[in-house]
Amino acid sequence: MKQMLEELHRLAGSINRPLKLMEVCGTHTVEIFRHGIRDVIPKSITLLSGPGCPVCVTSVRDVDAAIAIAKIPGVAMTTFGDMMRVPGGRQSLLEARSEGADVRVLYSPLDAVALAQKEPKKEIVFFGTGFETTSPLIAASIAHAELAGLTNITVYAAFKLVPPALTALLDSPDVQVDGFILPGHVSTIIGSKPYEFVASKYRKPAVITGFEAKEIIEGILMIVRQIANRTASVEIQYKSVVREEGNPKAVALLNKYFEPAEAYWRGIGAIPLSGLKLRDQYAAFDALKKFNPPLSDATEPELCSCGDILRGVKIPTECALFGTGCTPDNPVGPCMVSTEGSCAAYFKYGQY
Repeated sequence: MKQMLEELHRLAGSINRPLKLMEVCGTHTVEIFRHGIRDVIPKSITLLSGPGCPVCVTSVRDVDAAIAIAKIPGVAMTTFGDMMRVPGGRQSLLEARSEGADVRVLYSPLDAVALAQKEPKKEIVFFGTGFETTSPLIAASIAHAELAGLTNITVYAAFKLVPPALTALLDSPDVQVDGFILPGHVSTIIGSKPYEFVASKYRKPAVITGFEAKEIIEGILMIVRQIANRTASVEIQYKSVVREEGNPKAVALLNKYFEPAEAYWRGIGAIPLSGLKLRDQYAAFDALKKFNPPLSDATEPELCSCGDILRGVKIPTECALFGTGCTPDNPVGPCMVSTEGSCAAYFKYGQY
């Protein structure tokens, strides 16, 4: 690692200008803080957090729709634990539960299938969030429900796709990024090919990186080498896990049940083909079609900069609410709710 850091400092010095690199994945954000990587890389390199925290990017309208469905008599809304405290327009799922809504935390969407079998008189809804890492598991759950002939289980699909989000960032004039640390977990599913446009069209270096300190530093070094050599390509540092073609079986399962659709990203807005919806032949499993909840037009809380933070335009300490009006115990925005959120990471590791 010492040799890598020495080379990194030498190359950064030869470039002779500040560099901004974005770690797209929320887990990378946390690990960069936990390993103290900002303290050992050149001061000329700024690491920005991107829209890779699934809880953070779930829109207000999707949270509000899930709450509306949860309040329908006979419905049990199920979801991952991280989603419980994410604020909607007026309240969170946790607050809705305190008012009597049947909201339950599950560890796996397969648990929702088991619940539907156990409670046949209940309408079981799974609030599906996350990226390409979790959505194939939701597809597998629907396959299990279909095989079992269950008619009392549906999915509210609020999934997000990483590559279209990168396109939106790169097309935004106020987002200035020199290279990308690409997500390791997502890339185990989709591989490296879906990111090729980052290099070929936008001429930005990108590296799929693991999560250990040595892996992250090597990933940063690989990006800086490209910048120093004035080249742009998509490389895989995380070769022990990620293949160029990804996981074809998982992708095939995902594509069987879902198709790309427009999605709303919290603080960013609508991005074409950046989400997933159930294909028409599986409409019976679509909670949005079955319950037709109202889609609110609620906006982000006043003064909350979560959207700008997710786009790499601001860092958490530049938000007026950070550390005072917004803390992990009293979060205003989702970036402070999730353990992978940038604001929570900044707060926990004392960067403010």
